[in-house]
Amino acid sequence: MPSVAQRKYALLFSLFLSLCAGLATLTPVSAAAPADAALSGSAIVSRAHEVAGGAVWQRPVTLHLRGRAIVYENGVLATRTVADHYEMWRVFPQWNTTAHNPSGKVRIDASSGGKTLFQIAYDGNNTYNQNGLVPGAKASVEWSEAFGFGIIRFALDKGFSITRLADDQVEGHPSFNVSVRDPAGSTTLFWIDSKNYAIRKVGFDTPRGWHERIYSDFKYHEHPHFQQATHVRLFYRGALTNDITWEQYDVNQPIADSVFVIDAPTTSQVEPAAGAKSP
Repeated sequence: MPSVAQRKYALLFSLFLSLCAGLATLTPVSAAAPADAALSGSAIVSRAHEVAGGAVWQRPVTLHLRGRAIVYENGVLATRTVADHYEMWRVFPQWNTTAHNPSGKVRIDASSGGKTLFQIAYDGNNTYNQNGLVPGAKASVEWSEAFGFGIIRFALDKGFSITRLADDQVEGHPSFNVSVRDPAGSTTLFWIDSKNYAIRKVGFDTPRGWHERIYSDFKYHEHPHFQQATHVRLFYRGALTNDITWEQYDVNQPIADSVFVIDAPTTSQVEPAAGAKSP
């Protein structure tokens, strides 16, 4: 008959074997296989285009969004400003080879309680803000920090290259990560949901440092079929600067050229500008 010591040893050995069996079923994170490893970066982008709306999403004519935003200058909490009216008009280029230069036409207005917080516009040649025409050098810096996402619409065109990077996640959503290099030589990173192919994040370098935008709450506009993220957050050097909620949007509706020209105010009704702006 086994002794007490032998029975204790047998019990401990049995527990040890059970623990080893349990650990053997676990896969270390570092050894996890990438999702759909055979998919190329180009194939991933192609699927993202199709899910977002196909040809209409790739080459839209106009986009008009209305909503609200919270803005933090340089990400500092004490500068928090709420824009109860936040509006963007966009005329898209039909061809683009440089991700981080102004293209097409764009205007963004932010106001609170009827008072202007900031305005910024580009009419295809000139840049304007709430004070009117902006000199060229300053305008170049403004736009190099703003443009970037739209280049993925052209990523499958001639002259572009796409590299699949290591898989990642965005806010808990497993995501592919691809690098898009445009013909001008600049690089933009995109994180694309590996389940539904929604574009969840973009990242690129700017004069203000590394910039990221996280997209969520995707909705579809019908007639035409067009996917839009209705929640967009902007980060510079890791700090949140803009938290935007889009409540309404129209696709491919006419926008007058005059919308993109802002005249200098005759009297100042403009509040101090707050934080980063971005299309």
